[in-house]
Formats: sequence, C-alpha cells, structure tokens
Amino acid sequence: MGQQTGSAVPHPDYWVSVDMGTTAVKTLLVKADGTAVASVSLEYPLHTPEPGAAELDPKELLQAAEQGIRDLLKGRRVKAEQVRAVSFSAAMHSLMAVDEQGRPLSRLYTWADSRAAEAAAQLKRDKQGLELYRRTGVPIHPMSPLAKLIWLRKVEPDLWKKTDKWIGIKEYLFHSWFGTYVVDYSLANATGLFHMESLSWDSQALELAGIQEDQLSKPVSPETIIRGMSAETADRLGLLPDTPFVIGASDGVLANLAADALRPGEAAISIGTSGAVRAAVERPLTDKEGRLFCYYLSEQCWIVGGPVNNGGIVLRWIRDAVAPRETAYAKQNGIDPYEHFTALAQEVPAGSEGLLFLPYLTGERAPYWNADQRGVYFGLSLQHDIRHMVRAAMEGVLFAIESIVDPLKSMTGDIHTVRASGGFANSPFWCQMMADVLGIPVRIPDSVEGSAIGAVKLAMLATGAVKSYDELAGWNGGETVYEPNPHNHEVYRQLIPIHRQLAESSDHAFQSIARFQQQKRI
Repeated sequence: MGQQTGSAVPHPDYWVSVDMGTTAVKTLLVKADGTAVASVSLEYPLHTPEPGAAELDPKELLQAAEQGIRDLLKGRRVKAEQVRAVSFSAAMHSLMAVDEQGRPLSRLYTWADSRAAEAAAQLKRDKQGLELYRRTGVPIHPMSPLAKLIWLRKVEPDLWKKTDKWIGIKEYLFHSWFGTYVVDYSLANATGLFHMESLSWDSQALELAGIQEDQLSKPVSPETIIRGMSAETADRLGLLPDTPFVIGASDGVLANLAADALRPGEAAISIGTSGAVRAAVERPLTDKEGRLFCYYLSEQCWIVGGPVNNGGIVLRWIRDAVAPRETAYAKQNGIDPYEHFTALAQEVPAGSEGLLFLPYLTGERAPYWNADQRGVYFGLSLQHDIRHMVRAAMEGVLFAIESIVDPLKSMTGDIHTVRASGGFANSPFWCQMMADVLGIPVRIPDSVEGSAIGAVKLAMLATGAVKSYDELAGWNGGETVYEPNPHNHEVYRQLIPIHRQLAESSDHAFQSIARFQQQKRI
C-alpha cells in the first residue's frame, strides 16, 4: 500500500502529476496556486539477476501508476470532473522490448544497468563517439539506450528478432492507455539516438544501434496533450475518458522547472541517493570534452549539466557497512543515525585534516563517465578516525558536485545562485558545506516537490491555464539561504585540485580493480 498524506478539503479543480522513478512512482495532487495537497508513493522492486543488471518489471510500474492515480483521487474524494489534467515525469534512459501487440518481451533496463559497458567503451574508442555526442547531447556511457541496444543485439539475438519496438517506461504507459507510441522530446533526447537540432531520430545513431526509425516511438513536444482513453481504463483510474493527459518530460529538466532555475546564472543541484547539477541555456550546447549532457525542455530552453552516481548512498554505506556499531549506538539511544554521523562530522574542521574521499562506490557518470571508478580514502594517517571518515565522505560527494559545476560555467557563464533540493537538504550542516565548497550562496526552498511539481507547471502551460512560467514564479514559497564561509571555502579551494588529480590519474588502476572485482563476482 502507498503512503498517503493530506486531508480532504473541497476545491473546484486539481492537477495531477505522475513521477515515474527508478524505485517508486509518486502521484501528486496540486491546487491551482501550487499547493501540493496530497501525495501517494508506491514502491516496486529493482531486479538484479546478474552483476551489472538493474531491471524493472514494466507491468509492476503500470500497476503502480494506475493505483497511485486511483488512490490519490479516492483518498481526497476528488471527483473525476475536478481533474484539469494529468502530467508526467519519468526517469531517463530506460529501454524495453515489446512485440507487435505492445506486450513486454523484456524487463525495463534502467539507467543504472551497466551491462552495456563494453559497448560504450567501444563507442568511446571509435572516432564517431565524440561527434555522436555533439549531435545527441548524451555522453557515451552504459546508461544510454544506444549502448544498451548495441549490447542487446550481441547478447540477445532471439529477443532482437522478436522485438517490434524499443520503448521507454512512459511510452509503455501511454500505449497501454491510449494505444499510441509517442515519446516527448526530452526523454527522446536522453536516448543517445535523437538529433537535437532537427528534433528527430538521428540516422547515424540508428545505424550504429542496428534499428529502424519505425521501431521507435514518434517524438513529440512535452506540451502534447492526449485524450480519449477507453471507458474501462478511465474507470480504472477514476478519471473521465476525455481527461487531458500531458505527456510531460524527463525528471531532470522538470526538476529545474520546479526549482524555478531557468534564468542565467542559476543552477539547480539535487542530492538524493544520487545527484545532479543542471542549468538552463537558450539553445542546444555541448561540452568540447563530452563531459556534460544537454536535454530539451522547450525550443528556447535546454538543460545542460551532469549527474553523479553517488550522493546520499555514500552516507548509507557509512551507516550500514563502515560504522555499524555507531549506527547501533545511535538507535539504542533514540538518535537518528544520520543525525549522529552528522554530529560526528562537525567535530573536525573543514577539509577533514587532509583526508580525502573519492565517492565513486557505484562508478561515476559526470564528468568522467567511467563505470570502473571506485571509492577511495586518500591521505589516511594515525590522526584520523571515524569522525574524519564521515566528514571526508560528505565533502567527497560535494567535491564530485563541484567537478560538474566547474565545466558547466564554461557553457553557461558564471553561476551566482544555487537552488538545491533532495534528501541532503534536510541537513543544515551539509547545506552549509555545499555553500562553502562551491563558494556560492545555496538556496533551499521551504517546500520542494521536485519533478512532480515541474510536471504540473508544464501542464498548466500546455493547457493554457497560464501563458508563461513567470506566472508560477512564487510556487516555491520561502527559502533558507546559506552563505559561504570564506575560511572554509579557502580550505576547500586548496583540496579540490588534489581530489580532481586523484580522480583523473587513476583510470588504469580503476580498470584493473574493477576487472578483478568482476571476476570474483563471477
């Protein structure tokens, strides 16, 4: 069952958003003034049948989305006619195979599935790799559907022959409800198969993947509205058959829209289990070294930036694997383990007295795009203890964030404001540390619903409820601002180059240890 929040208060119209994530679907009920009045979150399992695998069952996701919408409306006693529109956000880089009837032939391969590593490595070695990135805006990495298709063609020949279309999770939902295959420009952009300038499938990428254009969905604007679901489907969801469904966009670009970070000099940073840094530009831009992505939000607004694999997962690793006794002590004394570790970290100064941590516990995406990178404590001495290890881990996550902010400035110009969100924002200490590392004021909105709110904003523009996003600028309410501490920033300014040198000079060692670990798992 989903965890529901909110209580019934009559209101003439509502907006519903559906945010399809890697481990859960969240449905959100929002009033016209931007107030989120109720939410339902339903989890589903991430299947890992072999090393490197990270798969979802598309039927479980479809069921969760339908139940989420139904429970959201039922819990608030919202009538079908009160719903103005339903809009969608979805995680990027998903891929699945379907037959001619639209039935799944495979599970959904998520962004976290790394089994296409060799295919991605070959693309990197190929001279076409950088040019492909410049056309599509997607760095070469195992996460991308392009790399996954090349891999699947090699390892799953029977599946390859049976497949009628290759689609993502949102496409599966819309086909199940409306019988049509469409994909928004934003998610299409993230496949590595989409030409940014022409807003169409890239012929050279399709040739590399070994597929035809008719095996993919039709790319459409994120503001596209689809109506006309069957009476049976509408009844199952608790909606009217002609309820407008706005196709929406990817979770990344909608996070910037939600944070109101679309102006020059502003960046949105989110740190949950993983993390990302994003800023808006007016036209498609790519990094000369292939380090950053570029994804579509609208014709005049593109989101550039980069994701990191390792955010809050690093502290979870500290909690569960590095210091289980400290975790047990905290629980025995009624203390939240994360608060306990944060308190420990505050006992040592900025810079952890020369202890550095590379936070690449699950490999890394931006800016290195290297699935072989691993975690490293560097500079350990007898003076260091668990307090230093915790603080260095937290600093390491932010050093990884800084490694994206730096090249991002070369594309967007100077960044003077950061709007941050995600689970890390619950820690004032970590928020202050971010400001100190970046040397930039960090603004934390009082209420952040992330991509789900971004999807509602997009729906309001698509349906004509507002004429521009400027009308929705006040949705985030108040905020807390963290100003950089000059002394701490100077400490971090000295350590960041060392951290970066360590990350950039260890490729051969990372590759060797990753291969050794792979052999041991097999």
